Amino acid sequence: MNIIEKLKAPVFLTDGGLETDFIFNKGIDLPHFAAFTLLDHPEHQNTLDQYYRDYIAIAKKYKTGFILESATWRANPDWGYKLGYTIPDLITVNQNAIRQLIRLRDTHAPSVGPIIISGCVGPRGDGYTIKESMTPKEAKHYHSPQIEALKKGGADIVSAITMTYSDEAIGISHAAKSINIPVVISFTVETNGQLPSGELLKDAILTTDKATAQYPLYYMINCAHPTHFMERLEKDDSWKFRIQGVRANASCKSHEALDQATALDAGDREELGRLYARLKTQLPQLKVIGGCCGTDATHIESICAHAL
Repeated sequence: MNIIEKLKAPVFLTDGGLETDFIFNKGIDLPHFAAFTLLDHPEHQNTLDQYYRDYIAIAKKYKTGFILESATWRANPDWGYKLGYTIPDLITVNQNAIRQLIRLRDTHAPSVGPIIISGCVGPRGDGYTIKESMTPKEAKHYHSPQIEALKKGGADIVSAITMTYSDEAIGISHAAKSINIPVVISFTVETNGQLPSGELLKDAILTTDKATAQYPLYYMINCAHPTHFMERLEKDDSWKFRIQGVRANASCKSHEALDQATALDAGDREELGRLYARLKTQLPQLKVIGGCCGTDATHIESICAHAL
């Protein structure tokens, strides 16, 4: 079954806020919010495997598909350099991240399906603010090595998570297209429903589609509470059909407030579940359900109970 056929399943679950879960709930330090470093520490391998298994169990319970997202959101050159990783090191860790997911898929495929392996690509910047921006050409050049490594490792798709402006998303889409791997683009928004760049979500999606001949498989929204963007989805506009996934934050706080927080804001699980149920009515094609900062498996369980 090819990736397009797999994606015809009505609902896919994915995981929650990996980084915040490990830092605040599991007490594991992640310098620079970089979860990929766990792959180089054997003592954390079982913990990382169990993290994914907790979500796979929910997918099994609710009879959904599952998207295994690699722990490689920070595994690009700028963040790798800060952590002492060379380019060859990063290529290896990206491939190892996918191999870990392949083992999990092979173990659980008989009871959960379909399972899709996604190679996670994060922004060059911090995901909350834009200090320096790239042209699409620069973004393609910058992100290509990681995308190539994820494909060689065996990823079915790549997902660009927490995109803050459309030019970087366009460059990533071009990089994926150049090596023939499907790509998903996930934008983040501020409390006003706009990207950190100031772009409207609608404009970012339409701009990316126009520049890439609609190459992204679909779009997602992540690292924002539903109340930050639901008002933007009220009108019955055709662009909303391109949004097929939401990975919301548990907290309704702003990015700035979350960035300064020293304690986890787990939000209201029941309210989050009810908001996802509303999102299902606003986004006709919504089929990928997961979480972002502050969420864990209990949040995804609540979302499933209310929205599926």
